[in-house]
Amino acid sequence: MVDKSISSRVLDIVNYTLLTLIAAACVLPFIYILASSLTAPEELIKKGFILFPTKFSLVGYEYVLSTDIILSSLGVSVFITVVGTLMNLLFTALMAYPLAQRELMGNKLIMKLIVFSMLFSGGMIPTYLVVRWTGLLDSLAALIIPGLVSAFNLIIMRNFFQQLPDGLEEAARIDGCSDIGILFRIVLPLSAPVLASLSLFYAVGHWNAYFSAVLYINENTLWPIQVWLRQIVILSQGGIGDSTQFGDDFVPPPAETVKMAVIVLSTLPILIVYPFLQKHFAKGALLGSVKG
Repeated sequence: MVDKSISSRVLDIVNYTLLTLIAAACVLPFIYILASSLTAPEELIKKGFILFPTKFSLVGYEYVLSTDIILSSLGVSVFITVVGTLMNLLFTALMAYPLAQRELMGNKLIMKLIVFSMLFSGGMIPTYLVVRWTGLLDSLAALIIPGLVSAFNLIIMRNFFQQLPDGLEEAARIDGCSDIGILFRIVLPLSAPVLASLSLFYAVGHWNAYFSAVLYINENTLWPIQVWLRQIVILSQGGIGDSTQFGDDFVPPPAETVKMAVIVLSTLPILIVYPFLQKHFAKGALLGSVKG
């Protein structure tokens, strides 16, 4: 084994140092938020910055989870995320597969229109009018159907499909398999990396859905967790809000502790899911972005 030169060793030290600092910059905020959410409010106000809870307290989580409304809104968010992601993947695949066929008439024109939609959109007011005219207001469908297919994710999936061997589809057609059968029996089972990547993209978008819920949902029983958590933060800071929605016994909680608990509850589900999809994430995104 050849010994490394002094310059190589210095470069390794610099690289490891930079990577350690970058990793610390990414991890420390999470540690600070988690520790602050588990610290007693008076201790957090006194010290300001905490990386380890010296005076353990769950008061922030108790306030956030003190009403059934929060638990029901959590169920709404889970429903939107699971059902919405499945529908997103289904309709994205149904659109990406035919566009991956180069012999499709008008393929290039359709792709240009899709790219155009990434640069220009109708805007908030036309979108709201479409949602209202289609009768989707005050329904969970308003949080799923308007964004059913993402143009960016569609292009990634289409490019991934184009990289699959043509011989697989030809062999399936010789055996009498239809286009739908090829998609669901041949193409999708071979597309686990891109499906995992797009699942994460879509799921994060649905879980963090806030503004669309504020626009389209007036019934507070249909609000996702993000909207309710924002209401709690506003009330905890003495802002304008309707505390009667939480019950007559609701007391505004300590603002800083609740904000940290809100962040933990909002990000924890995605952090739990991500490790299971991470091994497919980079592969799917890169393979789907090689070709245009």
